[in-house]
Amino acid sequence: MAESQGERLARYTRLGTLALPSLPPLALYVHLPWCLKKCPYCDFNSHEWRDGGAPPEARYLDALRADLEAALPFVWGRRVVSVFIGGGTPSLFSPDAVATLIADIRARLPLEPMAEITLEANPGTFERDRFRAFREAGVTRLSIGVQSFDDARLRALGRVHDAAQARAAVDEAARHFETFNLDLMYALPGQTAADLARELDTALAFEPPHLSIYHLTIEPNTRFASAPPPGLPDDDLAAGMLDLIVERTAQAGLQRYEVSAFARPGHRCVHNLNYWQFGDYLGIGAGAHGKLSFPHRVVRQVRWREPVTYMNQALVGAAISNDEEVARRALPFEFMLNALRLREGFELSRFVERTGLPLSAIAPALDEAQRRGLLERDAGRLRPTPRGFDFLSDVQALFLAD
Repeated sequence: MAESQGERLARYTRLGTLALPSLPPLALYVHLPWCLKKCPYCDFNSHEWRDGGAPPEARYLDALRADLEAALPFVWGRRVVSVFIGGGTPSLFSPDAVATLIADIRARLPLEPMAEITLEANPGTFERDRFRAFREAGVTRLSIGVQSFDDARLRALGRVHDAAQARAAVDEAARHFETFNLDLMYALPGQTAADLARELDTALAFEPPHLSIYHLTIEPNTRFASAPPPGLPDDDLAAGMLDLIVERTAQAGLQRYEVSAFARPGHRCVHNLNYWQFGDYLGIGAGAHGKLSFPHRVVRQVRWREPVTYMNQALVGAAISNDEEVARRALPFEFMLNALRLREGFELSRFVERTGLPLSAIAPALDEAQRRGLLERDAGRLRPTPRGFDFLSDVQALFLAD
């Protein structure tokens, strides 16, 4: 017999081996799973909408509402610092649907004043006035999946938009949003350093408040995994490209505050910072993941992945497909996997607050990382050295449980 929400909550709140002195900030992630076309590099839970018209907005919103209401006992009394509406392609949903979603969230969760509400948008869904309508719906920050401003590269990546649409979308976002993000990719098939320099010229000309730049990686269970594209840059060329990105963004006044994130002062992504600082996030929607802390344990949840199954299950109060308690021995690695992505590192006291573990749990790994010149400690703060930032996976691996 399936576990009820009450039984699940009782399991979460019983005594355990951890003793968290306080609960971390809480964010909300909402997954809208449909897209116009599945990109060959994408391993997210996204599903092509092939039936024409818009996805089943009303039924999906009903499912999200039911999912959120069933989850309220897990986060009762906690204020939400940010909302991130991701996908898929959330901008496939109409501005009216997004407005309804945000109103449903505000009616059920206490949001911090001026809480950041981000919506992911694809230039392929761009229509003039649509971005303005999203702003009026309550979205405060737009994240635009440009990936490239080069038509040939966009075709190679399987994107549904072209360079002209990308430029128009960014221009419209700048017109209606005080803060927005551009997503770009580098180390693309056949790309040279000169090609990347031209991409950066175009992106930086828009003076974006925030830029996220990701190395194209070949993920399992994607079309690129079974048929890798020819002409991928080698490791040396890709490293040189990253050096160019760091140099050019700094010249443009963007600070690299995370491995792949660059921002002007005051424009860091609150939602992603909460992830990297090992904060909590409630995830609702098809395939959404969540991480929630309780006084004696940290729990990860997953919603049903397939959209129709998710809607059916959420509407009967059973949106969670599986959950698990993060093992005590796994918490150091889980924490470091996120916190060490930040250029400024973290206060050592935050490790204790977010994991409920003493510093002695990571002392041997810290000593080894400092001995190798990968981490440095300064007045109660730990941060990667420049060498550690370049070999971050090696640093994080030191905190794996034996």
